[in-house]
Amino acid sequence: IRMMTQGNQDMHHHAPSLDVTVVVPLLDEEDSLVELAGGIAEAMESLSYEVVFVDDGSRDGSWAVIESLHQANPQTIKGIRFTRNYGKSAALQKGFEASRGAVVFTMDADLQDNPKELPEMRQQLLDNNLDLVSGWKKKRHDPLSKTIPTKLYNWATRRVSGIQLNDFNCGLKCYRWHVVKAIEVQGEMHRYIPMLSKMAGFARIGEKVVEHRARPYGQSKFGLNRFTNGLLDLLTVGFIARFGRKPMHFFGLLGLLMFVVSTGLFLGIGGYKLWALSQGVEAKNLASLSWFYVALTGMILGAQFFLSGFLAEMISRNDPNRTNYRVSKRLD
Repeated sequence: IRMMTQGNQDMHHHAPSLDVTVVVPLLDEEDSLVELAGGIAEAMESLSYEVVFVDDGSRDGSWAVIESLHQANPQTIKGIRFTRNYGKSAALQKGFEASRGAVVFTMDADLQDNPKELPEMRQQLLDNNLDLVSGWKKKRHDPLSKTIPTKLYNWATRRVSGIQLNDFNCGLKCYRWHVVKAIEVQGEMHRYIPMLSKMAGFARIGEKVVEHRARPYGQSKFGLNRFTNGLLDLLTVGFIARFGRKPMHFFGLLGLLMFVVSTGLFLGIGGYKLWALSQGVEAKNLASLSWFYVALTGMILGAQFFLSGFLAEMISRNDPNRTNYRVSKRLD
């Protein structure tokens, strides 16, 4: 899998040069950015750090605020701006690629995450030799239209992943540098970064109860489409986790079983026809037997599933344009 190979290559050629990187994906959050940057600065007072703001196609003045923050503190504030809205996963991916901190945080820009949590999460990560620490918003300040789907989502993700976290979707997370360099986030996969981490071999995952504050500015970007897309991506990640490296074990086995059973049925029908002819017994024309069509269809589908598995085994996930998100401006 390219995401792991590329990540391992990065680890060999580069090393983190700062204590902490804070990656902040955002969409139309101009009112909160100055306050957020100030809160992070207070929390990171004794550490070398950077904040990477990734503007995911904002239509308000968010990028102007990021430029102003960068001009005031170019060593600490970095910015990446997409030409259009690609989604949170794309923003995190670009933020991870730009990260230079030995410990990498992700947090939302809406001020619902408290920057004061960062030092304790970092300490928990280091003291317990963990790969990832996920925040748990145990007491939430969200409407039922968001909390109920979130509970269902967390239950389903625990069942599929085997990772016992209470809040997979919490934006406040803490990683070791080599974890974010070894994973690839796309679609709505940002919800499943603990699963991606586990798939990449980084399964030491902890959790910390964090403060969840009410949103002071703007409106939530949560919608039903994000929930349904998240469930579809959960099925994708679950399938990749189990069969991503061995698709033949799924498609090939399914195709082989269908083909064998259908061939047996087909041979049985043919044998019955031959026996009837040898005995002089009147037998129905094969084309008039519904089971004949069932057997024929099963043989064709079985062969197709088998060939799909064979081709999937031969095709590597090595598309160079996979994370080629167009960036219009960048502040380094």
